[in-house]
Amino acid sequence: MFKMFLKEKWIDIFSPVNGEIISLEKLEGDNSAFNDMGKGIGIIPSDGKIVAPFDGEIASIYKRNHCIIVRNEDDIELIIHIGLDTNKLNGEGFVRHVELMDKVKKGDLLIEADIDKIKEKGFSIVTPVIVSHSNRIEEIEMSDGFLKRGEDVIMKVKMKKK
Repeated sequence: MFKMFLKEKWIDIFSPVNGEIISLEKLEGDNSAFNDMGKGIGIIPSDGKIVAPFDGEIASIYKRNHCIIVRNEDDIELIIHIGLDTNKLNGEGFVRHVELMDKVKKGDLLIEADIDKIKEKGFSIVTPVIVSHSNRIEEIEMSDGFLKRGEDVIMKVKMKKK
Protein backbone atom coordinates (compact mmCIF):
# COMPACT_ATOMS: atom_id res chain seq x y z
CA MET A 1 0.00 0.00 0.00
CA PHE A 2 1.28 3.45 -0.88
CA LYS A 3 1.31 6.28 1.59
CA MET A 4 0.23 9.61 0.28
CA PHE A 5 2.43 12.50 1.30
CA LEU A 6 0.85 15.92 1.32
CA LYS A 7 3.04 18.81 0.39
CA GLU A 8 3.16 21.43 3.11
CA LYS A 9 0.76 24.22 2.26
CA TRP A 10 2.16 27.72 2.43
CA ILE A 11 -0.36 30.53 2.13
CA ASP A 12 0.68 33.80 0.50
CA ILE A 13 -0.47 37.04 2.06
CA PHE A 14 -0.09 40.00 -0.28
CA SER A 15 0.73 43.52 0.82
CA PRO A 16 -2.42 45.52 1.60
CA VAL A 17 -0.66 48.84 1.02
CA ASN A 18 2.30 50.31 -0.88
CA GLY A 19 5.13 50.90 1.51
CA GLU A 20 8.26 49.88 3.34
CA ILE A 21 8.26 47.08 5.88
CA ILE A 22 9.59 47.57 9.41
CA SER A 23 9.58 45.14 12.31
CA LEU A 24 6.96 45.53 15.03
CA GLU A 25 9.79 46.06 17.51
CA LYS A 26 10.66 49.33 15.73
CA LEU A 27 7.22 50.85 16.24
CA GLU A 28 7.11 54.13 18.09
CA GLY A 29 5.94 54.07 21.72
CA ASP A 30 4.33 51.04 23.31
CA ASN A 31 4.01 48.28 20.74
CA SER A 32 3.24 45.48 23.18
CA ALA A 33 -0.46 45.55 22.26
CA PHE A 34 0.38 44.75 18.64
CA ASN A 35 2.82 42.00 19.64
CA ASP A 36 0.10 40.47 21.82
CA MET A 37 -2.34 40.34 18.87
CA GLY A 38 -0.20 37.93 16.87
CA LYS A 39 2.72 37.75 14.49
CA GLY A 40 3.26 40.42 11.91
CA ILE A 41 5.07 43.46 10.67
CA GLY A 42 4.66 47.19 10.31
CA ILE A 43 4.46 49.07 7.02
CA ILE A 44 5.29 52.72 6.45
CA PRO A 45 2.70 53.44 3.75
CA SER A 46 3.53 55.63 0.76
CA ASP A 47 -0.18 56.26 0.13
CA GLY A 48 -3.47 55.59 1.88
CA LYS A 49 -5.13 52.93 -0.29
CA ILE A 50 -5.66 49.73 1.68
CA VAL A 51 -6.59 46.64 -0.35
CA ALA A 52 -7.55 43.04 0.37
CA PRO A 53 -4.41 40.92 0.93
CA PHE A 54 -6.17 37.77 -0.35
CA ASP A 55 -9.59 36.50 -1.39
CA GLY A 56 -11.86 36.30 1.63
CA GLU A 57 -14.39 38.23 3.66
CA ILE A 58 -14.48 41.18 6.03
CA ALA A 59 -14.48 39.56 9.49
CA SER A 60 -14.47 42.84 11.44
CA ILE A 61 -14.32 46.54 10.76
CA TYR A 62 -14.04 49.22 13.38
CA LYS A 63 -16.62 52.01 13.26
CA ARG A 64 -13.81 54.59 13.19
CA ASN A 65 -12.50 52.87 10.02
CA HIS A 66 -8.90 52.81 11.25
CA CYS A 67 -8.73 49.00 11.53
CA ILE A 68 -10.09 46.09 9.53
CA ILE A 69 -9.81 42.30 9.78
CA VAL A 70 -9.93 40.15 6.65
CA ARG A 71 -10.37 36.34 6.84
CA ASN A 72 -9.59 33.86 4.05
CA GLU A 73 -10.85 30.33 3.33
CA ASP A 74 -7.96 28.85 5.35
CA ASP A 75 -9.30 30.75 8.38
CA ILE A 76 -6.34 33.14 8.48
CA GLU A 77 -7.39 36.47 9.96
CA LEU A 78 -5.26 39.46 9.08
CA ILE A 79 -5.53 42.62 11.17
CA ILE A 80 -4.69 45.82 9.27
CA HIS A 81 -4.42 48.75 11.69
CA ILE A 82 -3.91 52.00 9.79
CA GLY A 83 -1.57 54.19 11.83
CA LEU A 84 -0.86 54.17 15.56
CA ASP A 85 -3.45 55.49 18.03
CA THR A 86 -5.56 56.59 15.05
CA ASN A 87 -8.73 55.46 16.83
CA LYS A 88 -8.45 58.88 18.52
CA LEU A 89 -9.27 60.50 15.15
CA ASN A 90 -12.86 59.21 15.47
CA GLY A 91 -12.95 58.23 11.79
CA GLU A 92 -11.65 61.56 10.47
CA GLY A 93 -9.46 60.95 7.43
CA PHE A 94 -10.77 57.42 6.69
CA VAL A 95 -13.21 56.33 3.99
CA ARG A 96 -14.59 52.77 4.12
CA HIS A 97 -15.37 50.93 0.89
CA VAL A 98 -16.59 47.61 2.37
CA GLU A 99 -18.94 46.39 5.08
CA LEU A 100 -18.88 43.55 7.58
CA MET A 101 -19.11 40.10 5.94
CA ASP A 102 -18.56 41.47 2.42
CA LYS A 103 -16.76 39.03 0.12
CA VAL A 104 -13.55 40.51 -1.29
CA LYS A 105 -10.97 39.54 -3.88
CA LYS A 106 -7.23 40.16 -3.56
CA GLY A 107 -6.60 43.78 -4.50
CA ASP A 108 -10.13 45.08 -3.81
CA LEU A 109 -10.12 48.53 -2.20
CA LEU A 110 -11.09 48.29 1.48
CA ILE A 111 -10.28 51.67 3.02
CA GLU A 112 -8.73 54.94 1.93
CA ALA A 113 -6.80 56.84 4.56
CA ASP A 114 -5.72 60.45 4.24
CA ILE A 115 -2.07 59.92 5.18
CA ASP A 116 -1.29 63.66 5.17
CA LYS A 117 -4.21 64.42 7.51
CA ILE A 118 -3.12 61.64 9.90
CA LYS A 119 0.39 63.10 10.03
CA GLU A 120 -0.92 66.68 10.40
CA LYS A 121 -2.92 65.56 13.44
CA GLY A 122 0.31 64.25 14.98
CA PHE A 123 -0.25 60.50 14.56
CA SER A 124 2.11 57.92 13.14
CA ILE A 125 1.10 56.42 9.78
CA VAL A 126 2.92 53.13 10.47
CA THR A 127 0.43 50.39 9.71
CA PRO A 128 0.75 47.12 11.65
CA VAL A 129 -0.31 44.06 9.65
CA ILE A 130 -0.79 41.10 11.99
CA VAL A 131 -1.89 37.49 11.62
CA SER A 132 -4.18 36.85 14.60
CA HIS A 133 -4.61 33.40 16.15
CA SER A 134 -0.85 32.86 15.87
CA ASN A 135 -1.21 29.70 17.95
CA ARG A 136 -2.64 28.02 14.81
CA ILE A 137 0.44 28.93 12.76
CA GLU A 138 3.29 26.51 12.51
CA GLU A 139 5.66 28.82 10.68
CA ILE A 140 5.65 32.30 9.17
CA GLU A 141 8.10 33.96 6.78
CA MET A 142 8.19 37.75 6.54
CA SER A 143 9.27 39.83 3.56
CA ASP A 144 11.24 43.04 3.78
CA GLY A 145 11.89 46.13 1.72
CA PHE A 146 9.36 48.14 -0.29
CA LEU A 147 6.28 46.26 -1.46
CA LYS A 148 3.45 47.06 -3.88
CA ARG A 149 -0.09 46.53 -2.65
CA GLY A 150 -1.86 43.53 -4.11
CA GLU A 151 1.26 42.44 -6.04
CA ASP A 152 4.04 41.54 -3.62
CA VAL A 153 3.89 38.83 -0.96
CA ILE A 154 4.29 40.34 2.49
CA MET A 155 4.16 37.05 4.45
CA LYS A 156 4.01 33.33 3.84
CA VAL A 157 2.13 31.34 6.47
CA LYS A 158 2.12 27.60 7.15
CA MET A 159 -0.78 26.46 9.33
CA LYS A 160 -0.49 23.72 11.93
CA LYS A 161 -1.98 20.41 10.92
CA LYS A 162 -5.36 19.78 12.53
